[in-house]
Amino acid sequence: MDERFLRARIDYETVGLDRADLDPDPVAQLATWLHAAHEGGLPEPNTMIVATAGSDAHPSARAVLLKGLDKRGLVFYTSYRSRKGSELAENPRAAACFVWLEHHRQVRVEGVVELIDEAESDRYFASRPRGAQLGAAASSQSEVVADRATLDSAVARLVEGTGDAAVARPVWWGGYRIVPEVFEFWQGRSDRLHDRFRYRLDSGQWVVERLWP
Repeated sequence: MDERFLRARIDYETVGLDRADLDPDPVAQLATWLHAAHEGGLPEPNTMIVATAGSDAHPSARAVLLKGLDKRGLVFYTSYRSRKGSELAENPRAAACFVWLEHHRQVRVEGVVELIDEAESDRYFASRPRGAQLGAAASSQSEVVADRATLDSAVARLVEGTGDAAVARPVWWGGYRIVPEVFEFWQGRSDRLHDRFRYRLDSGQWVVERLWP
């Protein structure tokens, strides 16, 4: 293996992050950085890595899209029967990580996870492109499938069965909300002396602390 890429490094010549730069509300601060990533032309800036672990404590991680953000937390959608769904049923906690390398920024979030209201899941599912609706309804997400033809046949059967009718949200598919307990905002700096600030809940109030890089 050519290991030159393992030795590659970038010295982040970026304006630093001071405590005074931060919003006292970490959700508002995350929204500000998401907006900056979007305005900066970064592709799918709402992509986040979500890590879960079931009762066996074996962690797993994958990229999902953030689809809702407010004071209640961060919302994403998936199959309840997927690996992450199964793990969240056993251990309703998750960690999420946003990375915007072009801006030399990262945000980490940790918290408990809850199912969102079914009506909210219904509204979001109805807003999806029809192809995405059919894909969600036809897929046994995370299960072994024999080949691509089996997958394509499952979708074709669903298309034939529904015709022009609306695709109903499968009962096994919907939204999860990460209810945050910890945020960490990371801004890259030169010589790896990065700026890191952690928000943590203390008696219902957010406490902001600078961390060593």
